[in-house]
Amino acid sequence: MAPLLTMHGIDKRFAGIPALRAAELVVERGEVHALIGQNGAGKSTMIKILTGYYRKDAGEILFDDNPVEFSSPQEAQKAGISTIYQEINLVPYRSVTENICLGREKRRFGLLDWPAMHAEARSLLARFKIDIDVHRPLMVYPTAVQQMVAIARAIGFEARLVIMDEPTSSLDEREVRVLFGVIRQLKEAGVSVIFVSHKLDELYAVCDRVTIMRDGRTVQVAPITQLSRLDLVTSMLGRELTQVLQESHDANLSNRDGREPVLEVRNLAAGRKVRDVSFEVGSGEIVGLAGLLGAGRTESVRAVFGADRPDSGTIAFAGRENAIAAPSDAIQAGMGFCSEDRKLEGIIPDMSVRENLTLALMPQLSRRGIVDETRSREIVDRFIKRLGIRCSGPEQRIRELSGGNQQKVLLARWLCMNPKLLILDEPTRGIDVGAKAEILGLIRELAGQGLGVLMISSELEEVVEAASRIFVLRDGYTAAELTGEALNERSVMAAMAHGHEGAPGAAHG
Repeated sequence: MAPLLTMHGIDKRFAGIPALRAAELVVERGEVHALIGQNGAGKSTMIKILTGYYRKDAGEILFDDNPVEFSSPQEAQKAGISTIYQEINLVPYRSVTENICLGREKRRFGLLDWPAMHAEARSLLARFKIDIDVHRPLMVYPTAVQQMVAIARAIGFEARLVIMDEPTSSLDEREVRVLFGVIRQLKEAGVSVIFVSHKLDELYAVCDRVTIMRDGRTVQVAPITQLSRLDLVTSMLGRELTQVLQESHDANLSNRDGREPVLEVRNLAAGRKVRDVSFEVGSGEIVGLAGLLGAGRTESVRAVFGADRPDSGTIAFAGRENAIAAPSDAIQAGMGFCSEDRKLEGIIPDMSVRENLTLALMPQLSRRGIVDETRSREIVDRFIKRLGIRCSGPEQRIRELSGGNQQKVLLARWLCMNPKLLILDEPTRGIDVGAKAEILGLIRELAGQGLGVLMISSELEEVVEAASRIFVLRDGYTAAELTGEALNERSVMAAMAHGHEGAPGAAHG
């Protein structure tokens, strides 16, 4: 019998840049199929092309042995494809029943049949062991319940293919077990499921086969039982174990004796993504935070910076414990934070290089509402020269600069504050190779001058090369601390896949 879904040779470009290149996805009937890959691998683009959100540039899609090209998600839904997105895409002010039945309302004598719709909503939710008042607005219920409502809605369409994009991101362990039970029910009923998740344990719990994507291509398809966790990680990252760096770091990098700890994080828990994270950074030390997507890296540093409130644990910065309640406290104490999303949370595109660079320093440059323009110009000129920021002048709009030069402006924003610690979340993402080398060179230079650096990077080669220690996070826990001879890509990948047991030579703490 032919597969339920075949996507063959799928190409997609955005502004001339390839997002998918001859990508493949085949889902059998009654199969739970994992679709995995790092950020930018092409998973979401594949799903959006399948469901009619994007149009493909080339390739063929067969659904139930018929060629298809849906023009909208609604058309895909009518054909039997339901999608549950990570971001809950429902109407919060409407009732639970209205959300579940939206677009397929039951009618009797031309009027809405509310008793029948309420009964169906209760019946669908009962499959998830949820008993709530379906008359009430969705917004009164917690996120986990809203997620279950979204899943119930998708199943209610009697789809032949259900796509679940990170469906467990807001669920606790009990709710995850219930969801997995429903997935198994769907499989027994002959319904296929595409399961997108960064949690390796979940893939082994419910999936039959896996498609791994990297850089817009399908790089591996196999029964999941034939692949180890380490196989999955190395395939996603594109690093063969025979190629990874085995050399230990220079002795003076790995030796941190006598360094004053500037940041100590112990047993940190924050939200659903951070459960028990511990690490520390010494003055003049570059420490790497590694882990797969969803491991809790960004969420951990946001809690350290005061952007999110920790639920438990201790954060000691510059000798003071749990003294940072907001980013303003962190900045005042001597901490800087270059966030992952440079365009959304970093630069202000329509402002000048000068305005962007001095943004954090503005309170110190102002007196009674008047900015000291002379001092501002001196600082901006000094940092443009020191960091080699290529621009026509301080008044050029930052959006006109290359990605690498925008990142240098953001570094300068914090360096002009004379920080004790600089947190860098994906500092080289989206910039070219030459600019990457410059940024990494700057980071090493700053650490050499006594600045503590906490660096998150998905580029393993980059973080291994730069850091004197690496803490590997996995599913919200500190899985390993790697130093000395264990500081290589093989050990990092092993810790990502297996935690403590898989990190040979790791020093845990």
